[in-house]
Formats: sequence, structure tokens, C-alpha cells
Amino acid sequence: MRWSVTGGRESGQRFFRPCHQAVPARTGPDAPSRTLPGMAEHPTHHDAARPAGGGTRPADSDVRPDADDDARAFRELLRGLRVWEAELPAFDPARAPAEPLPLFRRWLREAAEAGVPEPHTMTLATADAAGDPSVRTLMLHDADERGWHFASHRGSRKGRELAARPRAALGFYWAAVGRQVRIRGTVTAAGPEESAADLHRRSPGALAAALVGRQSEVLGSTGELARASDAAWERARREPDAPVPSWTLYVLRAEEVEFFQGDARRRHVRLNYRYGGGCWWRELLWP
Repeated sequence: MRWSVTGGRESGQRFFRPCHQAVPARTGPDAPSRTLPGMAEHPTHHDAARPAGGGTRPADSDVRPDADDDARAFRELLRGLRVWEAELPAFDPARAPAEPLPLFRRWLREAAEAGVPEPHTMTLATADAAGDPSVRTLMLHDADERGWHFASHRGSRKGRELAARPRAALGFYWAAVGRQVRIRGTVTAAGPEESAADLHRRSPGALAAALVGRQSEVLGSTGELARASDAAWERARREPDAPVPSWTLYVLRAEEVEFFQGDARRRHVRLNYRYGGGCWWRELLWP
């Protein structure tokens, strides 16, 4: 059976699938630059099983007669999942502060106190020059009067997209308290000194990961990653201030921040802050 490389994550992890048909070639900066060794030499499963006179590829229903059952079971699973069965906190938007930052800090602290795991993780949505979106999960490094801080390598997908289109959106979801926060605005890159200080305030593991580098590039094998990671961990222990020139701190300056408080009766509260004319404006949104 021949295997092809397809898809992939920001981290560089690749997905593999049986190659029953030609996969369209990827183009652009994210196109793979190499294939797995020996990929081309192996005949496909269907080539080996096909009669000498030729034939067509079996229909999906012939290959997977239980596909309909799987789909039905999956839909039943989704419909059976429940949300917000525990008591949720109350939120009175009339008592919200004039600016979003104090409320955001309070909500994140309350999420941590409620036992939400990793409440500082968030989704970051960006788009490339053509407008094609990407989304990933990463950690919030700070939130202050300048904006919401996060970091990555300049050469990663997010770094390239922010260079081409310096706008982004963030999303936080804290299920235990039925709350989410949505933030949208412009993104600027901090200078080398501030970016280095951000990295070296973090854990040795974060420094080791940054030293590995090559984020979003195609990975040839897990063994290659293991060797690079071992070397990076050793250097991080030996040089806690080791430089990583590509590491960049980004700051999202918010233009809009929405606070969502879920309600078991679906009377959700949505308080939206919009910045304009030198001040923040508040408005309620229909849920």
C-alpha cells in the first residue's frame, strides 16, 4: 500500500492516509518539500487486488457497509451531549466596568478559581494575504493597556499571516462557568529585546521548544524531531538565556471585545465593547 502525506498542523505533525487516488499538489509557502522514503515504490492496495483486465475503484458503500451506522451513531452522540447542567454564575452587564480589560482579568481569574483547566489558553484566528483563514490554540502571555500578548516564531504560519495581514481574533471559552470572550483587532510585533525577555521569562520547556524552531515546516520523521528536541533541551539547561532570533512577541490591540455569559434557559447575556472616538462604547447583543 502506498501512503501519502496530507494535511498537517501548525506544529508540523503530518497526517497519513492510504493513497487510493492522486492527491492534488499543494502550492505556495506551505507546500511539502519532501516525501517519505520509498513511498513511490509501493503499489497501492487496489492496484494489487485489481483484476488483470482492469476495473474501477469500489464504491465507498462497498468498502464500508457500516458507514451509515457510524454516521448515525456519531450524530446521536452529538445530540446526547449536554451543556451547562451545573449552576452558572450571574452576570449583570449594568455593573460592568467602562473598559473591557478589568472585566477580562476578573473573568479569567474566576475561571481559574472555578477549576477550568488552562484558562489562559485561547484560539487565535488569522488569515493569509488571499483571505484564507487559519486557527490554532495557544497561550496568552499577558493582557494590559497595550493589548493581549502572545508569541511565536516569525516564520510559522501565524507569523507569516500576521506579516501579510496584521489583524486577528482571539477566543476564550471557559465551559465550567459558561463564559466566553471574543476579541478582534490589529496586531503589532514587539522588538527583539522585548520578545527575548518574554521567552526567557517562561519555562525551560518553552525555551527548548523555541530552540527546536522550524515551526510549520514539513517534518520528515518523528525521529528527526526527537533528536532536535533532545539537543534543544540540553542547550536550554546549559544556556537558560540562549537567543532565539525568530521568537516574536505579538500584541493584539483590541477594537472589539465581547463577553458572553451562558444561561441554562438560553437567555444568554452578550455585552459588547467597541472602541471608537477615543473611548469604549458598550452595547448588548441579542443571543
